[in-house]
Amino acid sequence: MSSGGRRAWWARLALILAALAVLGLGVAAESRGVRLLLLVACAVVLFVVAGYSVLAFRAWRRALGVLVLVAVPVGLVVVLLLNELVLPVIVCVAVLALAVGAGRIALTPEAADEGMPEHVVPPPQHPFVIMNPRSGGGKVARFDLRAKAEALGAEVAMLEGSETIDVAELARQAVARGADLLGVAGGDGTQALVAGVAADHDVPLMVISAGTRNHFALDLGLDREDPSTCLAALGEDAVELRVDLGVIAGRTFVNNASFGAYAAAVQSPGYREDKARTTLDVLPDLLSGAKGPQLRLDVDGIVVEHPQAVLVSDNPYGMGDLAGLGRRARLDTGQLGVVSVNAGSTRQALELLRGATRQGLVAVNAPEVVISSEAPEIPVGIDGESVVVPTPVHCTVRARALRVRVPRDRPGVPPRRPTWSWAQLLRLASFSRTGSRR
Repeated sequence: MSSGGRRAWWARLALILAALAVLGLGVAAESRGVRLLLLVACAVVLFVVAGYSVLAFRAWRRALGVLVLVAVPVGLVVVLLLNELVLPVIVCVAVLALAVGAGRIALTPEAADEGMPEHVVPPPQHPFVIMNPRSGGGKVARFDLRAKAEALGAEVAMLEGSETIDVAELARQAVARGADLLGVAGGDGTQALVAGVAADHDVPLMVISAGTRNHFALDLGLDREDPSTCLAALGEDAVELRVDLGVIAGRTFVNNASFGAYAAAVQSPGYREDKARTTLDVLPDLLSGAKGPQLRLDVDGIVVEHPQAVLVSDNPYGMGDLAGLGRRARLDTGQLGVVSVNAGSTRQALELLRGATRQGLVAVNAPEVVISSEAPEIPVGIDGESVVVPTPVHCTVRARALRVRVPRDRPGVPPRRPTWSWAQLLRLASFSRTGSRR
């Protein structure tokens, strides 16, 4: 059976199981009377409205929304217990979980390529590694990275003390002294600074996943749980990859540059201490257009006026990932991924983030992007760091400019989780599929 045929049968199984779960819930509720069925439906509506309030409003409306989000599930459990419906609901939820599992299998396409080419090269003779002991909640000390790197022959520089250290200049000085590999244990912003120097001098970069999210390390296939495994790149059993670098206003980025809603959140003083809380705090104003400069996006002949958020990534993310928190299948396509969002309401914004709608979304790949504004300068989130840059802002890509040395034995890039779509499941499951016969 072909891949398309297998996916079609998984989609059919998912739809059948979902229908059985919903039917079971309806029969169980109907057996206790129509009033119970209406009560459950009203509870679901109330739960959705409360979630909307948490995102769209502040102060007492948000607090009330949180209270309702907690109270509704508790109330439903009490009602189910009083009506002896707990067991039927558990069974229906289990069937629905099986439906979701089958649906995800159906929605996951088979890998289209074998990944980025790997090249075998001799190990470095004079590696130089920069480590930030504060990154990732102290991973450098927790995993004893300094001692392990030095045991493998690396010179290590620690970013310690209260004074600001020019990381890029530190890397340039190391190359001038004869370093033939630059390593960095820190956040993606620090890695981008060192990556730019490595590309300029054509020396390989070693990425150590000692940051918080480690998006760059993830897309290189490195182990994000144990950063000490990345040090195997200093040995014989390692390979080199050639990857692209993004450039914005003369500054290198390895993940993405964000404008509008996300950039304003990154610029908030409390972002580093509590990212989720800060994003929630600025979301209502940003969705209503009450804050932030008006933007204009110009990419590949497409002009978008007044987008609320723009994400420019070093190589495209998988479609459905509008927040830049997902995965890139490759880092060597020579293209920037560009996603622009124009949401007329909080509801539409949430649907866009879930991949439930394409209205208000522009997604293209291009080697160059221009973001302009009437404001003389605008905030930009560059690899999670807040930066203010003059307008217009030019973003370009340096194709295959960076050599990255990685362990041969590494987890690899995990498969991207598919975006859930009932419409796509229905298309896959159609028994009258014209494209499924050969």
